[in-house]
Amino acid sequence: MDQWLGIADARFSPGVREMCCREALHCPFDVASDNLCRTAQVTLSGSTIRTLVETQGRAVLSAQRRGTLQPGFTADDCTDQTLISGTDGVMVPLVTEQQKRQRRQTEASKRAEQGRRSTAGVGRPRKGSDSDYKEFKIVSFYDPDKSHCHVVGTAGNHEALGQIMRREAGRLQLASAQVKYAVTDGAEWISKQYREQLPMLDAHILDYYHLKEHGVHTSQVLYGEGTAKAQAWCDEMLGVVWEQGSLALLHRLDPYLRRHQGAKREALESLRQYVGKRVSMTDYPAFRERGYDCGSGPTESQCGTLTDRLKGAGMRWDKDNAESVMALACLYHSGLWRDYWKAQRTAA
Repeated sequence: MDQWLGIADARFSPGVREMCCREALHCPFDVASDNLCRTAQVTLSGSTIRTLVETQGRAVLSAQRRGTLQPGFTADDCTDQTLISGTDGVMVPLVTEQQKRQRRQTEASKRAEQGRRSTAGVGRPRKGSDSDYKEFKIVSFYDPDKSHCHVVGTAGNHEALGQIMRREAGRLQLASAQVKYAVTDGAEWISKQYREQLPMLDAHILDYYHLKEHGVHTSQVLYGEGTAKAQAWCDEMLGVVWEQGSLALLHRLDPYLRRHQGAKREALESLRQYVGKRVSMTDYPAFRERGYDCGSGPTESQCGTLTDRLKGAGMRWDKDNAESVMALACLYHSGLWRDYWKAQRTAA
């Protein structure tokens, strides 16, 4: 059939590659192998599907870098010409160097017992990670009703994420949006990248629920976990910051700081420093008056969705392969899947 279609030069047709990638985004490679055999009469081993999927993910990353894979919308297409950005990090399980060595030793022992030769390629074996987990970083852009969404991830550091942030914002024409702002947690590396890479933003908002977590913790240290007094204190303080802003909250904390010592004072001081560093990010009355969203739920949801396949039970990845699979997930959840594979079929 491939010869009849004129695509015999490719080992796998675009249609087969797409099916493999789509299946592998939602289940282990061996399960994907069984599913494809059962539903499409495509017989490929799990290891072959793994290689194919990881290779295709790297092709997606390359297309993003070259600019041949563009977002499916721009700021002009968004609801009320409003574009919101979010950034977060998520931990991904990796194969360590020690685990790789143990695997090689186990495989060597099995080969010796069975009298098999090694099938390893020429050259040094790939090194493993220096730790069990590494933080992958994600940046998303979406409009208020979530009808448009574009998300990109990286296994690189915060500077690599910053470069991607600026690149994708340019492609989305963020600067031309009538309203443009970010909603994230309070991580300092995130704030730094937004200041340096996207200075055109109208505001950078601290996710209200992250602030709430700090308030809850402080209330429990002061009055005990699960007590009515702790709940009342937390509700009062969060109500102050929501209705009057963080400066009013800082003023309310002063009497408590003078009254308490030890662990209670430390908790209060920690809350004061956390809020004090983020005064401009916690002007919730002004943000709400402008109609801004003060929660980072969409970005956190994307973090879970994009790495769900990577964090399955027993999963361990090489860093670059994990990044490749995440790139395919970004393609899917950015609404670019059909257009990308249509282009692949046209090119073939």
